[in-house]
Amino acid sequence: MKIKIIALVFILFVKISFAQQNLLSFDEHNKYIYYQVADAPGLVTDTLHAKGSAFLKVYYPKIRLKPIAGENMISGQGKFLVYGGVSVLKHEKGEVTFQFNIEFKDQKYRYWLTGFIFTPYQRDRYGNFVAQKGIDIPLESTLSKFEKRDVDAYLDETGTFCKQFGDRFKQFITNAPKKEETIKKVVTDKW
Repeated sequence: MKIKIIALVFILFVKISFAQQNLLSFDEHNKYIYYQVADAPGLVTDTLHAKGSAFLKVYYPKIRLKPIAGENMISGQGKFLVYGGVSVLKHEKGEVTFQFNIEFKDQKYRYWLTGFIFTPYQRDRYGNFVAQKGIDIPLESTLSKFEKRDVDAYLDETGTFCKQFGDRFKQFITNAPKKEETIKKVVTDKW
């Protein structure tokens, strides 16, 4: 009975780990992409653009934005770290840079993350993990440079990051700013 339970848990774990890779698909240029289109009923283009800019300032202040004059679009570049190793001994395996675009229309918006480039980390002379200079590998061709299990882990973490980015963005756009509640004053002079 114990073996069956362990096997069932293992199968569920494997299914969950493969689910993140399925979040990424290929675009017409054979690059990984995370693409979503969402509705925002009752919101006009300018409001959506302002909320999108505010979202990036709140959650991702280090992202570099590319100025696009006169368009209802936000574009930029960011990065996140990929970790590896056993649970207690996890360390940075590399960083993934990405490009993102967000376009707005009345009551609708779309966003996509693409152009994932992996930069492996190595230990420096002080024992810190730092990026290897001059080695930038597109995520699509990492399988030729690294082991399959490492590439699967990189794809899983990239899919997880993209999903978190999208979930936060949708939540930020759909939630209206909360009104401050007035605090009721208590008068202790009168009974």
